[in-house]
Amino acid sequence: MHDKDEKMQSAYGRIHGLGSAKDGTGHWWAQRVSAVALLGLGTWFVYAVLIFTAMEPVAARDWLAQPLNSILLALFTLTALYHGQLGLQVVIEDYVHTHARKYAALVLVQFVTYGAMAAVVYAIAKISLGV
Repeated sequence: MHDKDEKMQSAYGRIHGLGSAKDGTGHWWAQRVSAVALLGLGTWFVYAVLIFTAMEPVAARDWLAQPLNSILLALFTLTALYHGQLGLQVVIEDYVHTHARKYAALVLVQFVTYGAMAAVVYAIAKISLGV
């Protein structure tokens, strides 16, 4: 297409056929919802860290073993990992231009995220159940 033809096209004509924009809305909402959840959970986490600094290790473990505290810690860490994975996905999609490298990086980020999530759930369960 010549420059003259390109200038004569409408905005829709220039972007038509470049791919679907359907997936972006869900990703955008997931980032916003997880960010809002992290505001409340992050506030609780800062409170928990401040409490931990004044406790003996056994008292801190007992405090963390309480169901509400275990659940909030799990929610905070899982939400933070998920939010981080969403952010890394955007960075990779925007800045990695080779298809193979982009795919490999996205798969690696997902494996690391889900592995970390599993480790967090296991560790919190072990502490809270006293196993």
